[in-house]
Amino acid sequence: MALSGGNGQPEMNVTPLIDVLLVLIIIFMVIVPMKQSGVIADIPRDNDTKNDTNTIRTIVIQLHGNSDRPDLSINEEPVAWENLKLKLIDIYKERAERVAFVKADRELSFEPVAQVIDIAHAAGVVNVGFMR
Repeated sequence: MALSGGNGQPEMNVTPLIDVLLVLIIIFMVIVPMKQSGVIADIPRDNDTKNDTNTIRTIVIQLHGNSDRPDLSINEEPVAWENLKLKLIDIYKERAERVAFVKADRELSFEPVAQVIDIAHAAGVVNVGFMR
């Protein structure tokens, strides 16, 4: 950026600035297309979800009654105490999300609820939540 002038007026030499600008433009033209990449999305199809029996995401284990062995149900479907572990194993064998919720009547003591939690953990459930 030298200043020169013949008639007493200094003039700026902008040639080096234009060279630098052109180099920067070329660099940005090369780099910007490299950064752009599409997102691969696996979108479910409608016909796949209609026939899938495991479309219910939330699993709720309910305890009904006020005895030492209350009635059990999984998402409103009755289950015997003896079959609870096998039913949970069957539900969670193809699921990545291993979460279940326990909903018990207020009159129940905590012992049957603790037994259900223990059976759920033995069946592969990682997180157990409580519902009112």
